[in-house]
Amino acid sequence: MGRNRVVIVGGGFAGYHAAKLLSRQMLPEEAEIVLVNPTDYFLYLPLLPEVAAGILDPRAISISLPATLPRAHLVLGEVTAIDSDRQELVYVDPENNTRELGFDRLVLAAGSVNKLLPIPGLASHGHGFRGIPEALYFRDHVTRQVELAGATDDQDERDARCTFVVVGAGYTGTEVAAQGPGFTRILAERHPELGEQPMRWMLLDIAPRVLPSLDRRLSRTADRVLRERGVEVCTKTSIDEATEDGVTLSTGRFVPTRSLIWCVGVRPDPLVDSLGLRTEQGRLAVDETLQVPGKPHVFACGDAAAVPDRSRPGQLTPMTAQHAVRQGKLAAHNVAASLRHGRLSRYRHHDLGFLVDLGAGKAAANPLHISLSGLLAKVVTRGYHLFAMPANRVRTALDWALEALMTRQTVQLGLVRSGAVPLDTASPEVPHMRTDGRRSEDRSPARTPIAERS
Repeated sequence: MGRNRVVIVGGGFAGYHAAKLLSRQMLPEEAEIVLVNPTDYFLYLPLLPEVAAGILDPRAISISLPATLPRAHLVLGEVTAIDSDRQELVYVDPENNTRELGFDRLVLAAGSVNKLLPIPGLASHGHGFRGIPEALYFRDHVTRQVELAGATDDQDERDARCTFVVVGAGYTGTEVAAQGPGFTRILAERHPELGEQPMRWMLLDIAPRVLPSLDRRLSRTADRVLRERGVEVCTKTSIDEATEDGVTLSTGRFVPTRSLIWCVGVRPDPLVDSLGLRTEQGRLAVDETLQVPGKPHVFACGDAAAVPDRSRPGQLTPMTAQHAVRQGKLAAHNVAASLRHGRLSRYRHHDLGFLVDLGAGKAAANPLHISLSGLLAKVVTRGYHLFAMPANRVRTALDWALEALMTRQTVQLGLVRSGAVPLDTASPEVPHMRTDGRRSEDRSPARTPIAERS
């Protein structure tokens, strides 16, 4: 008998931890572990806003898959089709070659993509915040706008270039807006002609408060910090249209700007819809063991899976990294159990709290449901991130130390331009082309300010 082949689709929070645990639980002679992912690294998404603000080097949060998962065979590619009956999948490699891959067990952890709304001009003029290219583009774009503002004598143009609109006051949007004012202040200090020029940051959300899914105390802390930094927090507000010259708010007001950052949540990867299997809220239906009903050789976890929430009967687990990590580990355990004819476990989750990094020595956190704010929350938040990162901890800590001791580097890299990271089609790390010549959908891992702690 040959080895069983376990194929894991997606190297985000769920897929990475499934591969890691499965590598420990299964002997090499028992199973071949194959991880299919568009890039050769796992992206630690919670620290992406610090990459965008120039605090962290992008390599610090890019965890090498071959280096940290030596037992898993990495296949670079984007899965385009899965035949669960024939137990085969089709993927397109980085050079646009179509290939097939068979499996004995499949773990679908394809993650999620940007959630777009039918707003005129959004896809053309908005920029997402889901991966390294988008973070680097954001950094270059903001730097460019400040420098162009310093080069013009037209006050209206200068005001527009120094206005930055962030839509979505969830985890990502709040952290981006919190980091923004400090970043643009550093940029403006290099230009004496901008000495009196205000750097305007706006944070919009249709919800009645920032961080609407979190405890109200965390929300109030984040709101206070944002307003202290001059961020205009506009709740119960979104945009109706985006143009090259600005955005029209849902209140009817027009805001001249060249910068629209879209952080309004995610939706399951489009691959789920192509499977022809039952879905719930766009996510692949699974039972409490993460198996797909009627398909005992197929498991799903993370944002792609509609996992029942036993703590809230009738509801699904939220699309957060905290759930993705734990589900990835359970999927690995149950795959091993199914191959060894063992007993499968059911998913049960205890919320461990949330962390929101607000930059400049501030954070809001409730680890183990103990509310913290200010410097103590910042220490806990950074300590947690160093603990949760699979690797690169020393590199990350050194970048934080350099940020505290030295002047931040703010030059444009000139490597990523807006056309490389369109909001509606950006992949998480690099754009890939489908066989029909169109850019692929974004395949990003879940985004949340806190991941698994165990």
